[in-house]
Amino acid sequence: MRAFVSFSVLSAALFAALGAVAHAAEQRVVIGVAVPLSGPLAASGQDAVNGVQMALNKLNAEHARIGGKPVRWAMDAEDDQGLPTQATLVAQKLVDEGVSGVVGHQTSGCTFPAARIYSQAGIPQITPSSTSPKIAEQGYKTFFRLIANDNALGAGLAEYAHNTLKVQRVAVIDDRTAYGQGLADVFTATSKRLGMQVVDREFTDDKASDFSAILTRIKADAPQVVFYGGMYSQAGPLLRQMRQIGMTARLMGGDGICAPIMAKLAGDAVNGTICAQGGAPLSELPKGKEWKARYDAEFGAAAFQLYSPNAYDAAMVLAHAMMKAGSSNPKVYLKDIRHIDYDGVTDSDIQFTATGELADPSITLSEFKHGAKTPLAVEQVK
Repeated sequence: MRAFVSFSVLSAALFAALGAVAHAAEQRVVIGVAVPLSGPLAASGQDAVNGVQMALNKLNAEHARIGGKPVRWAMDAEDDQGLPTQATLVAQKLVDEGVSGVVGHQTSGCTFPAARIYSQAGIPQITPSSTSPKIAEQGYKTFFRLIANDNALGAGLAEYAHNTLKVQRVAVIDDRTAYGQGLADVFTATSKRLGMQVVDREFTDDKASDFSAILTRIKADAPQVVFYGGMYSQAGPLLRQMRQIGMTARLMGGDGICAPIMAKLAGDAVNGTICAQGGAPLSELPKGKEWKARYDAEFGAAAFQLYSPNAYDAAMVLAHAMMKAGSSNPKVYLKDIRHIDYDGVTDSDIQFTATGELADPSITLSEFKHGAKTPLAVEQVK
């Protein structure tokens, strides 16, 4: 009996030792995620985190290796609160912790200053959602964008207003963030070029909730469309207040108002709102329906907002570049990102230009009908 007990103890110790050796041989690769996880943009931030988690779950389930060695893929998700000052702190934290790559940030205002920190550290950064062209214009070799930029979104919306809706008078409001102002500038310039009259140009900030003074001025100018450069957190209340004072103008905006939560914030007033976002609808993508079914199974359909497919592909691009290079060292695998040629969910041939822009982006125009976002048209960016 004693011999049996001793053998069992020895066996347990042996298996534990073997497990420790196997664990020690396993390389842990951490991908940082920087998005708002608190505050008014938390829903879309968590959606992006969910997308990255799906990618890592798949990589781990497939036992994806780097240089023939086993890897445990992990995530370090940090809350930048949608604030540029907090974004720089988060970026430095991720750099100090030695992450192999970063998915983020969500807003252009956060991505713009954070990109410099990642560049100085030589850590690749792929934003799934920041659309300001000025970020790429900084020339950082570590910056990549997995979505069409504001030049495409703003121009596409203006052209739709002019060519399809036959609009002649527009008013423009922006939240004075890098994203909102940049998008509004493109819409304004394109509207003027097409011959539409910009009857008013107003600005607010991304914390505002009372738009009565701005809307009173705009109402007097009788625009057919009010364009809002900003996020759903302000666009929802803005639209409610438009209807409360009897404004019938249609609201238009970029991807920042294209999330399903917009319908919750605006209520019935959301119907007729037109928005543009980068990429084609999931329902029209070869891998879209299957991917969305997996997302719903893991997180619930209500969690889905907008950027999780892009965040998923961003994480997968980082991982596949590491696998292609045989190293998780950013300085080694960075060169493999630009021409990764990855078959993703959002695009079957993901590649980047010399400035980190998506090589062949597209945009989708959608309209909210009966409280749900309905695609109108998919356009390839020229």
